[in-house]
Amino acid sequence: MKGTGVALVTPFNSDYSIDFDSLAKIVEHCISGGLEYLVVLGTTGEGPTLNKEEKKQVFAFVAKQVAGRIPLVAGIGGNDTMEVIETMKGFDKTGYSAILSVSPYYNKPNQEGIYLHYMELAKVTPLPIIIYNVPGRTGMGISAATTLRLAKVSDKFIAIKEASGNPEVFMDILKDKPASFAVISGDDNLTVPFMAVGMVGVISVIAQAYPREYSDMVRFALAGNFAEASKLHFKLYDIMKAIFADGNPGGIKVLLQNLGLCKNIVRLPLAPVNKQVEEKLLSLAKALN
Repeated sequence: MKGTGVALVTPFNSDYSIDFDSLAKIVEHCISGGLEYLVVLGTTGEGPTLNKEEKKQVFAFVAKQVAGRIPLVAGIGGNDTMEVIETMKGFDKTGYSAILSVSPYYNKPNQEGIYLHYMELAKVTPLPIIIYNVPGRTGMGISAATTLRLAKVSDKFIAIKEASGNPEVFMDILKDKPASFAVISGDDNLTVPFMAVGMVGVISVIAQAYPREYSDMVRFALAGNFAEASKLHFKLYDIMKAIFADGNPGGIKVLLQNLGLCKNIVRLPLAPVNKQVEEKLLSLAKALN
């Protein structure tokens, strides 16, 4: 999982049904832009608002559209361990290389609960697991000690998407992790500095709007050319921050609509970004063109 992955949005029609035509456009935009892999129904894909049948349809559609050209990662997680287990058991892994599984949210389990949750998933998963630490959404972070415990106890765990924004957490992981275990950035605007100390890439939101620029930035960083990586980092820096100013994926959908790739529609309880943020995003996008 080196390089740039993208957390795909799920486009919607005006009646809130899934817009598969637009999803195909976004997939092709990402592939032609040089991205290394795609993540389907991660946080940005609004998975919690899709029912089980819709999720199956999206997973299958993207796999068919990609047709083996780049690796795919499936987002499968939740706050009910038994339900996640059943979803994994029934998952059609055709076309997929790994599963991104967020730590349990809302329940606020302690570290032992988080560890035991993932160990139960390791027993049934049909694919390697990328652990996902995003305490800003889940309410409870995965400690570095818990991540290292998981990484060392089972080869089912191949990586962590670290979106805590806490350098001490990911540096503790980088310092003591097994060589085969990867650390992936979950913060678009922090990817380059994080890669300087050992992260191997990013699962990005902004890269589905600017796949060429962002993936080139990451490849420069992987090659140790931080002078060129920094140029692209600062070129995109303002817009990377702005897409999260009033919620995700509202911000990225403004940019994707501006590119003619999908409508700026999200499902409740999400709402589109406010007019001020929208205008700022469109102004920043115009300046980049």
